[in-house]
Amino acid sequence: MLERPPDIPSESGCYLFRNERGVVIYVGKARSLSQRLSNYFQKASSLDAKTQTLMSEAVSLEWIVTGTEVDALILENELIKSHQPRYNMRLKDDKSFPYLAIDFRTEWPRPYTTRGAHARGVTYYGPFAHVAPLKRTIDELLQAYPLRSCNEHKFAQHQRMGRPCLLFDVKKCSGPCVGAVEPDAYAEYVASFGQFFDGHVTTLRRRLELAMEEAATSRHYEAAARARDGLVALERAGDTQRIVLDESTDLDAISVMTSGSRAAVTMFKVRSGRVVGRHALLLDLSFAEGPADILERALPEIYQDTVDVPAKIAVAHEGDLSELARDWLEKLRAGRVDVVVPQRGARRRVLEMVRDDGVEVLRVDSLRRVADHNVRSRALLELMEALSLERPPYRIECFDMSHLQGTNYVGSMVVFEDALPRKAAYRHFNVRSVLGNDDTGAMREVVRRRFEHWSHAGGDARFANPDLVVIDGGLGQLSAALAALEEAGVPAGAVAVRSLAKREELVYSPGTSEPVVLERGSEGLYLLQRVRDEAHRFAITFHRSKRGKAMVASALEGVRGLGPERRDRVMAHFGSLEAIRAASLDELAEVPGLPRHVAATLYDHLHRPAVAAQLKEGLVDE
Repeated sequence: MLERPPDIPSESGCYLFRNERGVVIYVGKARSLSQRLSNYFQKASSLDAKTQTLMSEAVSLEWIVTGTEVDALILENELIKSHQPRYNMRLKDDKSFPYLAIDFRTEWPRPYTTRGAHARGVTYYGPFAHVAPLKRTIDELLQAYPLRSCNEHKFAQHQRMGRPCLLFDVKKCSGPCVGAVEPDAYAEYVASFGQFFDGHVTTLRRRLELAMEEAATSRHYEAAARARDGLVALERAGDTQRIVLDESTDLDAISVMTSGSRAAVTMFKVRSGRVVGRHALLLDLSFAEGPADILERALPEIYQDTVDVPAKIAVAHEGDLSELARDWLEKLRAGRVDVVVPQRGARRRVLEMVRDDGVEVLRVDSLRRVADHNVRSRALLELMEALSLERPPYRIECFDMSHLQGTNYVGSMVVFEDALPRKAAYRHFNVRSVLGNDDTGAMREVVRRRFEHWSHAGGDARFANPDLVVIDGGLGQLSAALAALEEAGVPAGAVAVRSLAKREELVYSPGTSEPVVLERGSEGLYLLQRVRDEAHRFAITFHRSKRGKAMVASALEGVRGLGPERRDRVMAHFGSLEAIRAASLDELAEVPGLPRHVAATLYDHLHRPAVAAQLKEGLVDE
């Protein structure tokens, strides 16, 4: 194991762990390097599982001293981009969203849309959700601010010809190729174009209104008409920007949403009350990072192409934006940045829009992975290699338990074939032999009962032989499952069994206590998480249903003449215990097969003070 170097400085800086091949596997930052690094050099039992794995792989440590912690944050971002360490969060910036770009590398800058990497000398606005509305906006703005929109080849061609193109004739280009516009006037068009996408619509509107009035007063009616047409075009273009706050408000609203080992950071850029830009980042998490850690990693990427940091930034919770991140933003802005946590009103609604956008980003990413056959194939191949399986696990079964303080124990089995859920093969198990809180005992019973079908698997597609069995839990649950297979008479080694520990996302294999750490963001890990989460959802759903039926039975117990069959009829008729309680005597008597005298007894029972109080307080659930 790596020994702690004796000469670690106390200044701020970044540190890098390397493995035996010299590859950087983790990059971190610290206000005090010596204090931060001392946390890594402790007894293995004091470290969490992931840090233990990191330290078991690391063979060397180096550090870089920086002037301040803010400088360390900036350097850390660059080092992570450069080395892509396996134990760090990884950014997955979605470059598929369109941007408006204005290219200042030419004498006559031009606007265009792009989805590619950003280049120096080009100013970018956005990103935007859809390209079609963006192109319509540009087309309208060219009526008010006639910039050239042709490429360099076409521009040079018309320069040689000495004749402008059709856009000049329809007044959507000022004709710089033939010298029809002065450089200063063209520069004003460029500045106004950028101001629109910065949200300063009101300023531009007033400027055009003033120009129209002055031209009309001076009887320059053609100029007045151009200003009027430009004003109309500006209003049409402005309709594409959603107004969410009052016109005096500049704000960036940022949200962090997580799902498994994936996180989405979304930001809406609000200027003069209008949403003028949106940024979305996907991140592969590594350790148990919270929102503040995630934002520290994401902010340098979000603000890399602009110094347009507003005076206010809205986040969902106190502590989402760390002091370090705020210091970095204030350094970028060269001024104070206030972090607000809106609880109600328009700002809260904007933040909810950003949160919903983050949920959608994660959902679309998940659908993309599921729908792509090549991605699914890669996931199965990654699992085969990482878990040392003989073949890709075409059929995966996963088991999970659910209970309430040791009562109503249930187990679930979900099945994935070709990395897709096969819901017809899902199974529930009521745990029979386990009393009290005993997860391993319950797991042992459920797995044994499932694999008692092993000998019949060839003729029963519901219980086909799996290529991989995944157990939700750690070494204890894995041992219980292996014992269950032996009890069920399954030949040793006939089924590959692994367990997935939820907290650290570590995979345990039989015969060793050393876990397998799957690559963060890998398709193999994502598939395992989907399988595990689906088993958990299926178990929880069944448990709630079973607990609800037990509570209904308890609430209706003791009603003379109301046996299990009649009780089921009443429940099926009304749908919930609350609806039964709210029903009148005549409504109860309308239940098929329920005599009126039994309905009257049931009505009196439900309206006894003790039962009514339980229902009101939620002690008796649906």
